Amino acid sequence: MNGQPNMLSQEARARIDREVAKYPTDQKQSAVMAALRIAQEEQGWLSNAAIESVASHLDMPAIAAFEVASFYNMYDLRPIGKYKLTVCTNLPCALSGGVHAAEYLKRKLGIDLNETTPDGKFTLKEGECMGACGDAPVMLVNNVQMRCFMTPDEIDKLLAECK
Repeated sequence: MNGQPNMLSQEARARIDREVAKYPTDQKQSAVMAALRIAQEEQGWLSNAAIESVASHLDMPAIAAFEVASFYNMYDLRPIGKYKLTVCTNLPCALSGGVHAAEYLKRKLGIDLNETTPDGKFTLKEGECMGACGDAPVMLVNNVQMRCFMTPDEIDKLLAECK
């Protein structure tokens, strides 16, 4: 972290302030997860400068915001593809094809986990439990759209939709 100028737009700061208003006045930092999400939505990923801007806006140490951003896999600390595909490989999904789904995607896209296709279209991630074990294997697309029963045929359909 190197003290870069504020990277947040006025609109992003206003959205963060609406999140901050949900907490007691002396607990602004409680909005850090929402603030990081807003910064990531605006910029596509979280650079150190963006994390510092969030921390500054919330009157908290930059390292504390970085600890949150680096702990959760929904935050991206480097540029990602247009489509971030996160495959659940926790035990219930693994037993129901999650690992096979990840392997299929790796072969299909020609990349490994935590990599992005050369055209910048897809980034492949491994995720923790997504709370839909009965629908395994499960994937998240861009942290918002859950896809269930991801067999090779369903994966092919998803990839075709993303073209």
